Amino acid sequence: MDLTLRVLGVVRSPLTDPATAPRFETENAPRAEVVLDPAYRTAAKSLEAGQEVLLFTWFHLADRDCQEVHPRREGNRPLTGVFSTRSPDRPNPIGLHQVRIAAIDGDVLTIEALEAVDGTPVIDIKPLADRHGR
Repeated sequence: MDLTLRVLGVVRSPLTDPATAPRFETENAPRAEVVLDPAYRTAAKSLEAGQEVLLFTWFHLADRDCQEVHPRREGNRPLTGVFSTRSPDRPNPIGLHQVRIAAIDGDVLTIEALEAVDGTPVIDIKPLADRHGR
């Protein structure tokens, strides 16, 4: 079986430390950019400013051997299996972010709020389905 993961772009963000980064885009996550690889320009041509999308990232700094964490990094909470948390530390550290595109300038998507740290690889972008299932 041939399994290939293609990096479509990279996050540019003022966040640099995963330990202090917010866990949700709604927790004061900063505005960030997704700089797309120009090879995927055609794939992105239907994206629009104001559009809500699911952004999939690869948390390249995550601990891939981690199976349990204290939820929300609170040591007083019991350890929980990572499949029940939003921790970036997990066997396959895929980040899922429901975000809004604030602006598009060439190959750069400005995202209103994103909790991923600078340099995080972007592996997919999917628009939220509208009422017509598109």
